[in-house]
Amino acid sequence: MNISDRPPMPGQEAALDYGHGEFRVVRPGAFVRCAVTGAPIRIEELRYWSVDWQEAYASPEAVQLRLRRAGRA
Repeated sequence: MNISDRPPMPGQEAALDYGHGEFRVVRPGAFVRCAVTGAPIRIEELRYWSVDWQEAYASPEAVQLRLRRAGRA
């Protein structure tokens, strides 16, 4: 099974407080959405986020795109 073959995310979207090296669950849920692509990210697979903007990202490429849009890259 490829990552694109996964079934839709069950459950509700979580709300997180993003810290340095960790995050805190504010509202429990199964996933968060990438701030750049809108793609759902399973909580257990979340690796990229911004403490300053309090946003999650699906990939390093999404992080770079966000930084470019903000004029920081």
